[in-house]
Amino acid sequence: MLSGLKTAVNVQELRTRLLFTLALLLIFRLGVHIPVPGVNPSVVADLIKTGALFGFFDVISGGAFKNFSVFAMSITPYINSSIIMQLLTVVIPYLEKLNKEGEEGRKKIIQYTRYGTVILAFIQAIGMSVFLRGALLAPGLFSYLVIAVSLTAGTVFLMWLGEQITEKGIGNGISLLIFAGIVSRVPSGGARIIEYLQAGTINFLSVLALVVIGLAIIAGIVLVNEGQRRIPVQYTKRVVGRKVYGGQSTHLPLRVNTAGVIPVIFASSLLMFPEQVAQWLSGNLVAEWFIKYFHWGSFAHTAFYALLIIGFTYFYTAVIMNPVDVADNIKKYGGFIPGIRPGRPTAEYISKVMSRITLAGAVFLAFIAILPNFVLLITQIPNVYFGGTALLIVVGVALETMKQLEAHLLMRSYQGFIK
Repeated sequence: MLSGLKTAVNVQELRTRLLFTLALLLIFRLGVHIPVPGVNPSVVADLIKTGALFGFFDVISGGAFKNFSVFAMSITPYINSSIIMQLLTVVIPYLEKLNKEGEEGRKKIIQYTRYGTVILAFIQAIGMSVFLRGALLAPGLFSYLVIAVSLTAGTVFLMWLGEQITEKGIGNGISLLIFAGIVSRVPSGGARIIEYLQAGTINFLSVLALVVIGLAIIAGIVLVNEGQRRIPVQYTKRVVGRKVYGGQSTHLPLRVNTAGVIPVIFASSLLMFPEQVAQWLSGNLVAEWFIKYFHWGSFAHTAFYALLIIGFTYFYTAVIMNPVDVADNIKKYGGFIPGIRPGRPTAEYISKVMSRITLAGAVFLAFIAILPNFVLLITQIPNVYFGGTALLIVVGVALETMKQLEAHLLMRSYQGFIK
């Protein structure tokens, strides 16, 4: 791997792309420390300690929410807009038609996604400024507007940074921004563990157990993310003019974890919001009952969280992977699955296989998401940093970025990272 990285640095184009990516990530990290005018960051920092929802935002934003900087909302509105557009593409025929038109159609969908990002960012910024009015130095309509515009501009700038990284750098820019935000918290997490060791709160064996569990989780994530079920596909020979096409055997790769980390984000957001509302309404009998029996780490919360992840995994996989379209494409190019008739039987067979492997991926995602509960019981280390969603994002983005570097090296006839 080190020799492959050295080769990548020696190639001028790749070196330029890598330096460009690092420069924009550095700009992102500098922007985390630019505060929004008229806000007391210490009040926001105290609010983060009161609920899991704000803590989740702070992890994704790389500490920008705690500082209440112009990047406090991170790239979350863009992610939400992208997910909404993917769902609408299935529901609205016009968007579905655009999606099938190729590059031009996808450009229009990306443009609609940008518009949606601005709208969602402004709505979220208004809601944040109103809710955090206790942290404002001079509450009022003008202050709300200034904060909303600042936060929206910060999100739009991050969206632009991500697109520039995708186009002129290495890797998916949006994913790398989230990756950089999460990884930036590693030093503070390590410092916290050292403080616990010095104070005698934990012992060396607990830290060792945490490291071993972390390595095992990373290996499991890599195994599942790279796992595929390869369905053999045979193409018949076609005569076009004087040339003969087809006749070869290939395979249809179906990923075990097609949905990625999206189901975990869906389930986390859905469960964190009512918990946060219950904490805001402390003193209410219903809210107190909810906090007592449905708090983070309780059996009811953990079980419902796992079930939601499994359900969302099936739902999102069905949205982005349509067996009927896949079967039609195979039939269109003269292909067939050995032993399965083309058309509807092929679609039913693919759907059956997808259901089975999706169950394995969904159970794995649920296990990773609820793992911090068990890690806390085993290691007795409070505030475990790398857990669930964060670890899935970090490993997934690292794998995708490495594959892009590998592809660039192979195009130039160099040996890549994977031997």
